[in-house]
Amino acid sequence: MDFRAFVEPQQGATYADQLAVAKAAEASGYSAFFRSDHYLAMSGDGLPGPTDSWVTLAGIARETASIRLGTMVTSATFRYPGPLAISVAQVDEMSGGRVELGLGAGWFEAEHKAYAIPFPPLGERFERLGEQLDILTGLWTTPQGQTFDYTGKHYTVTDSPALPKPAQRPHPPIIIGGAGAKRTPALAAKYAAEFNAPFMSLDNVKNIYGRVREALADAGRAPGALTFSAAFVVCAGRDDAQVAARAAAIGREVGELRESSPVVGTPNEIVDKLAAFAEAGVQRVYLQLLDMSDLDHLEFFAADVVPQFR
Repeated sequence: MDFRAFVEPQQGATYADQLAVAKAAEASGYSAFFRSDHYLAMSGDGLPGPTDSWVTLAGIARETASIRLGTMVTSATFRYPGPLAISVAQVDEMSGGRVELGLGAGWFEAEHKAYAIPFPPLGERFERLGEQLDILTGLWTTPQGQTFDYTGKHYTVTDSPALPKPAQRPHPPIIIGGAGAKRTPALAAKYAAEFNAPFMSLDNVKNIYGRVREALADAGRAPGALTFSAAFVVCAGRDDAQVAARAAAIGREVGELRESSPVVGTPNEIVDKLAAFAEAGVQRVYLQLLDMSDLDHLEFFAADVVPQFR
């Protein structure tokens, strides 16, 4: 099982805070550093304020060497597809080909209102997501020297030089996730290298993975064509007292966390709970680190839990 660090900077984090987590994750052997793409805190004051995900990842790309970098997930409502293709390709080049793009339809209406971003109805958001995926992959895979054209309901591309190209070919891995029963699995089967089940129970993980496998079969892709991942809040400790202290630091109850996440508790407890998710098909876990100042937390998990899954 592969493990990745995942942070929520909109809750209150500077660039330096994020860089420190990325460097600690790299030093501890995690395969990737991912961050959310949000402009508004879901709770608290969010000070000092949001940081742009792709600007941040560009900086971190130049200050790390091996860890992969990505978003969980960029909202298709935030950027036009052409500029997004340019940004992701540029950060991919800056990192030496270490970027992955998580892309979703967008859901948090308040952040759109707070920063003058249009928030269309759900159906239109999914239409735009599909068209963005068409355009992103089209721009990135158009041979150099040729142009790319596209006509959709919401976006039109005319005579684009389709530049710059990302370092990874044919393009950076695309991650799609969520609980949608039909449209999300279909989009994942068509475009994604990875499907992510965010913050789900074991039964719900099994259910959504089954739907994705059905969509893969319908699309003519092999079951092994996708990496199946999941995201959970992490709250690990050497004993119950340390687990409780870390839960208190993020304003959560230990009992609630233990019920909702398999990566909460002591190492042996976590190994036992995660084993069931591995049997359900989870190949990769994103550890949502809510206390970004607690770098020892990442190091502890890497030393005491991760080796038991290798």
